[in-house]
Amino acid sequence: MARITASVYTSHVPAIGAAFDLGKDQDAYWQPLFAGYEYSKRWMGENRPDVVFLVYNDHATAFSLDMIPTFAIGTAASYGIADEGWGPRPVPQVEGHPELAAHIAHSVIQEDFDLTIVNRMEVDHGLSVPLSLMCGQPQAWPFKVIPFAVNVVQYPVPSGRRCFELGKAIRRAVESFDGNLKVQIWGTGGMSHQLQGARAGLINREWDNAFLDKLIADPAAAAAIPHIDYVREAGSEGIELVMWLIARGAMADVAGGPAPILQHRFYHVPASNTAVGHLIMENPA
Repeated sequence: MARITASVYTSHVPAIGAAFDLGKDQDAYWQPLFAGYEYSKRWMGENRPDVVFLVYNDHATAFSLDMIPTFAIGTAASYGIADEGWGPRPVPQVEGHPELAAHIAHSVIQEDFDLTIVNRMEVDHGLSVPLSLMCGQPQAWPFKVIPFAVNVVQYPVPSGRRCFELGKAIRRAVESFDGNLKVQIWGTGGMSHQLQGARAGLINREWDNAFLDKLIADPAAAAAIPHIDYVREAGSEGIELVMWLIARGAMADVAGGPAPILQHRFYHVPASNTAVGHLIMENPA
């Protein structure tokens, strides 16, 4: 059967992609951030999956304010890189895994989670920046990717509890797939940041690190954090962290298995006007 081998959590700041693409990763401002992902790239080389189920949020490229699904799964064979106003990022197109994506969609919908099925779309920095951070600049991404977009842009947004439960359903779906696949699930976005208003530029180191502590050791407590706490403590865009709970809910310990192995933890501020968090957790073999 297919199985989830690990979960990865990372911010997807668009300026990180620009720094990559413009060769600024060794500049004094950016070098400390990229240094935090050097271990991650080595780890990826040694723990390469067949498929990455990548949870992210679209930034008005595949979806607009005219139509925003709460949860959308990509079932296409490939995905182009979106032009977000300054040309597409110079990275490889994303190759999908339609068979596993369709199976997950069927399984999760049958468990009463409503998904929007997307057979054609382009993907933006929310998906491509995590790939660059974890894989560098390859000629082709070294695994298939299933994009899973979550609405954390237009209210109402899904609760952390809902996302956590969805992660559990995704794990069950993966494990019921008739195929020997190694799957990683990535939760992206966050951490604390606010892009507008009187609190623009907000970064809350203490709250961010407390969230990381909960996510590692007590994910049910992290899932119980109410929406207002994200807004008050982590800023209006801090709500992106609910996407990390989808990845955490898919880990084995949540279903009574062994505790995950924490392989890497990294936190850095600032990156543009946001905080960057990053974790790698493995399911024991």
